[in-house]
Amino acid sequence: MSSFLQIKIYRQKFIAYVIFVLTIGLTLGILTFIMLLNQWFSDARIETAKAFAGVENGLQYDADRIEAYMQRIYSNRGLMDDARSFLSQSAEGYLTNRLHNSHFSQPLVSFPEDVKTYLYSWAQGEITQISLHTPQYGNVISFNDTGSESFMFGVPNTDVIFHDTLIKGFVYRKKLTDGPLHSQEFGELRFLVNSEKIFKSIHNYQLGKIAAVSPSGEIYLIGNNQDPDLKELSLQVAANGRSHGFISKGPLKHIFFVTFSSSKFNFKFVNIVDISLLIQQHVGMIRTILLIVLTTVVSVLLLIVYNMRDDARFLHRIIQSIGRVKTANFTPNRPARYRRNEYGMIARELDDMIQQLDKHIRNEYLFKIKQQETEMKALQHQINPHFLYNTLEVIRSTALVNQDRDTADAIATLGSLYREIVKKENIIPIESELELLQKYLEIMEFKYPERFYYQVNVEPALLSIPTVKFWMQPLAENFFLHGFIASHEFNLYIVNGFEAEDHYVLEFVDNGRGIQTERLNAIRNTLSNNEDHSSKSIGLRNVNTRLHFFYGNCFSMRIENNKEAGVKISVRISKEVIEHVQTANYG
Repeated sequence: MSSFLQIKIYRQKFIAYVIFVLTIGLTLGILTFIMLLNQWFSDARIETAKAFAGVENGLQYDADRIEAYMQRIYSNRGLMDDARSFLSQSAEGYLTNRLHNSHFSQPLVSFPEDVKTYLYSWAQGEITQISLHTPQYGNVISFNDTGSESFMFGVPNTDVIFHDTLIKGFVYRKKLTDGPLHSQEFGELRFLVNSEKIFKSIHNYQLGKIAAVSPSGEIYLIGNNQDPDLKELSLQVAANGRSHGFISKGPLKHIFFVTFSSSKFNFKFVNIVDISLLIQQHVGMIRTILLIVLTTVVSVLLLIVYNMRDDARFLHRIIQSIGRVKTANFTPNRPARYRRNEYGMIARELDDMIQQLDKHIRNEYLFKIKQQETEMKALQHQINPHFLYNTLEVIRSTALVNQDRDTADAIATLGSLYREIVKKENIIPIESELELLQKYLEIMEFKYPERFYYQVNVEPALLSIPTVKFWMQPLAENFFLHGFIASHEFNLYIVNGFEAEDHYVLEFVDNGRGIQTERLNAIRNTLSNNEDHSSKSIGLRNVNTRLHFFYGNCFSMRIENNKEAGVKISVRISKEVIEHVQTANYG
């Protein structure tokens, strides 16, 4: 590892890779953790829904049993008479009325015994109190945990025993009437479903802290829950109004809640999940995921180190070879196993070149070497196109190997643009000139990704018109030098071309900075008078002069500001001069 870290470019690249891989790993870990939390919250909602459905089903079952019992009372005359007798203010009065209303030919029916058998036993002990009321008082039948009943007679309706509270349970009220059409009401039956028994089924589910909250703020804590903050949290959640969500109770205490509103009674079923406890319950799974992410990150970094170390070894060999050449040391280097990539190819070619140089120096005369040295110094000031093409191709191949397709495309475009520029022909069709411009704009689009866009809308009639080479690019370059706004997200450059009645028009429009009026007038004077004192408009003046020499006086160029933003340059060419130029160049 120390070998490639000694090279600055590899050191910077390795640091960038480490930051990138760690960022990706951290991002994946965070996303996975968020997905797990979301799944756990979804499971909590599902479990809460199941538990609440069990409570609602239990209440519905009790309601159905009570409704069936009311039908039983109305269908059994003896049971109805005994219920009427039970309205007496005392036990003695009940027994007296019961005997008075009995018939020797019919079996004696007991309303309390029937209630115990049909409601308490069959309802699995959830209905723990039944009371029969007049407008002033009520008589009560209560059942304890063993099923033993107790009676209270003449209890005022205002007594605390008849207060409806969540802590005691849920009360079903049924009017008791007489007569064939049930038109005469003589009492009211009240059935108390015990809260503790109706909520006992939720212990079969994986829930957090459970409570039932009434609109008046009364809270029934379900289960053996002694959390002093649970009542306050339950009230806050019930008042929140949402079916589920999050509440923060400090920097390290966050809760997730789920609520359901009962369709049977006016209360909310609340499940409160402490997120820190939820994470502790799944700490084993979290550790496993972190270990997988960490292992993946380390493996990727080791793979990067392995590849960079191999590449660095060849780069060291290249640097050493260049150093030997600089000191005129052409002795063969020790053999190496060259890797099949650009670095290996360059190292191999460099070693071969050193060996050839060594042979050449040994076989040539000293004066010839001096002569070649002088020629080489002169050639250093020139550009060898083929060397540039080959070098650009090597760089492009390296970018493709590294999967940097945008860089490869930009390099390919630059190479193609340079190849077209150095061609000897100076007169080309407008179609070819537009291709040169588009290659330049593609490079600028690579330079300013997602901030620069261009459009070319030129009618086919203009494409075959001959023109001088490389005059559109300076106009576009002028936009990037003076009009382009790097901070804007949408910089646009448009080329329009169309045919009019007696001339052709090319327009170059942008949405960048406009030109101040004083400066615009100076540029117009320069173009109209062919003045050369304005150094700031050399590009425009150069284009104007070249086109004027080629097309003569039948050519004009106009520059103006757009109404909204930017500049428009219009080039107008007469059809008469086009026919003459086409005859002269192609005829």
